Amino acid sequence: MKKIYLGAVFTLMSIFASAQDYDHWSIDIGGGMHQAGSTLSPGFSENIFGQGHIGYRYMFNEKFGLRLDLGYNSFTANEDSQPFTSNYYRASLEGVVNLGSVLKFRTWTNRFNLLAHGGVGAASLNITDPVDNGGDVMFAMNFGITPQFKLNNRFSLFLDFSSIIHFYQEDNFDGGPNSATRESNISLFNTSIGLNIALGKNKQSADFWRGEEAIVVNSELESIKNRLDTAEKEIQVLKTKESSPNKELIMTELDNRYVKKGETTYGDVVTSSNVDFIKELLNRGYVNVFFDINSTKIQKESLSSVNYLRQFLYDNPYVNASLIGFTDETGNEDHNQSLSNNRAKAVFDMLVASGISPTRLSYGGVGEDKTMSKGARQLARKVTFKIN
Repeated sequence: MKKIYLGAVFTLMSIFASAQDYDHWSIDIGGGMHQAGSTLSPGFSENIFGQGHIGYRYMFNEKFGLRLDLGYNSFTANEDSQPFTSNYYRASLEGVVNLGSVLKFRTWTNRFNLLAHGGVGAASLNITDPVDNGGDVMFAMNFGITPQFKLNNRFSLFLDFSSIIHFYQEDNFDGGPNSATRESNISLFNTSIGLNIALGKNKQSADFWRGEEAIVVNSELESIKNRLDTAEKEIQVLKTKESSPNKELIMTELDNRYVKKGETTYGDVVTSSNVDFIKELLNRGYVNVFFDINSTKIQKESLSSVNYLRQFLYDNPYVNASLIGFTDETGNEDHNQSLSNNRAKAVFDMLVASGISPTRLSYGGVGEDKTMSKGARQLARKVTFKIN
């Protein structure tokens, strides 16, 4: 028991350490297509590929941050255009808003996110063909949106759609003169695909940080730790009172404390940082579904346990579960076997009806729970979970 207790405590400590914070710094690396706006001369058109950018971002919290963005575009003529070659360099300081956090995307998805960014900077257009312009320096305003797809806590893929407005652009991208040099031009559209990498020891991107929900998880896990601590002390009292430990009494004490009807034992939020720990608790039987005597109807107070398993499976789409039914010692062996199987089937049907694929579930009954005495019949009439 001490080994189990200490293992749980160390696991909790590691969870608290990793879930306390996220990495404020990250880097964006992307590239893809571009399209010049109004600043091309008649008879000129460009190849659409040839742009890339790298961004260094700092998030003050999970909603707002700043980014230094460095961009490069290479413009060359396509087959329908007169020849030209130019290079474009840009640096801008931008504000970033995590729209996924602001709009609470985490209430319906753990994979998709959306950022918005906008800022100002400077750019230089260097034309090399047909003439060398020596560099055309201008002001630039950049704004766009960035959908993201989370690969894991540190890495995410992104698409970026950006529009760049230039001020005081004297030359067109093909080398011709810009007829509206003192006016703003929506000069450039960039579409990029790339990778975002969280930088830091936490290995947790601020973009997908669960914010207040993570605090709830920490609170729930702290409650579990305290209850395990209490249970360990009370077990020591039981051992002191009896020369040999009464395993049945110890088991009943634990069930009475950790399988309380109507209690959502561990909360509704399961994050990637505590999946293994929650899986272990489920497999150890801390969350069960209970039934009345000779009944396959789930007790109303146990619906929260079914919902907890549903949420765990939803949050972890590569996990499967086995449902194992039990009965008390009343009834003959054949009846108990059928009853326990039907209880597991009732939980199976409810999970499938709630949207869990039946291919991720299996069920069966084992009949009487022979670990229980007559005094613990109510705890024997149950379905337990085995996470695979």
